[in-house]
Amino acid sequence: MKYYIIAGEASGDLHGSNLMKNIFKQDPEAEIRFWGGDLMQQTGGTLVKHYRDLAFMGFAEVLMNLKTILNNIKICKADILSFQPDVIIYIDYPGFNMRIAEWAKKLGIRNHYYISPQIWAWKENRIKAIKRDVDKMYVILPFEKDFYEKKHHFPVEFVGHPLIDAIHNRPKTDAAQFKKENGLDERPIIALLPGSRKQEISKMLSEMLAVMTYFPNYQFVIAGAPSQEFSFYQQFLTNDQVHFISNKTYDLLSVAHAALVTSGTATLETALFKVPEVVLYKGNWISYQIAKRVITLKYISLVNLIMDKEVVTELIQDDCNPKRIKTELEKLLDPEYRSAVLNNYDLLEEKLGGEGASEKTARLIYTAVK
Repeated sequence: MKYYIIAGEASGDLHGSNLMKNIFKQDPEAEIRFWGGDLMQQTGGTLVKHYRDLAFMGFAEVLMNLKTILNNIKICKADILSFQPDVIIYIDYPGFNMRIAEWAKKLGIRNHYYISPQIWAWKENRIKAIKRDVDKMYVILPFEKDFYEKKHHFPVEFVGHPLIDAIHNRPKTDAAQFKKENGLDERPIIALLPGSRKQEISKMLSEMLAVMTYFPNYQFVIAGAPSQEFSFYQQFLTNDQVHFISNKTYDLLSVAHAALVTSGTATLETALFKVPEVVLYKGNWISYQIAKRVITLKYISLVNLIMDKEVVTELIQDDCNPKRIKTELEKLLDPEYRSAVLNNYDLLEEKLGGEGASEKTARLIYTAVK
């Protein structure tokens, strides 16, 4: 069968690649075209467009790049028409994907959505379009099933979180070897995960690195986004206390002592690697002013949202400053505080439903479409 997959971000590339591996197991003759990234490309199929050309963050940024976005939608539609897939699989990325889904539904193409748009956070009115245009929805957060089925009477499949598979199925990283291979010394590591887009990386790294001098007994290691070149990060490598690695974020997290993390999927990844973290977010002023008026959630990190309590500290906008970051990072280095955080991480993993999300989703899609 023919599968068309659309992922528009780094996290979607990861989950898309694992889903593709399992689709090929279910359907060895599968033909797959996709919008995604390097991980999906390594799995097989045909890459149409890389997510680095799609990632525009925030209200203001979307408006400034509207012409490019509309052109990408046009390219996507033409490619789908040429490929004639049996099913389109959408991975999050709702601003783009919901437009394609509406168009594809009118043509009678089956729409399956893996990893729901976060309509429980904002734009809840998107439920009308989802009910109209999406044939099957696969959700990965436990509270999403109740949100869809009890509040909006739309049946969904809770498949568990694919990050658990991605983390559990990887080979163990040897800390000493990792440090040696990447030019690190013996000091404990504080991992810096500043995001994947240039604008957020620049903004967040300037805040993260401002506290470095307060922690001379630690080395700070920047996790480079696969979509960015090393030359972009060179401006931040100011002394031998800060290091850079690329395409090794999971290896880094598996040996890190603590982490400073930009809000997003990385906050959950860090928790599943059992690394105490501080969650940071500082956006474009206009985008932030709009967002805080339309998003009514108590928390911004997936860790706290899933647990429905503050497990990790969130420093947002004005609170995201060197003084506050220093204070919260110091807490993470205290053994008693760390122990409480790690205990909550264990409970978090239990709530996420265990392993097998990618395999289960691939099986459900294949069964529904064949």
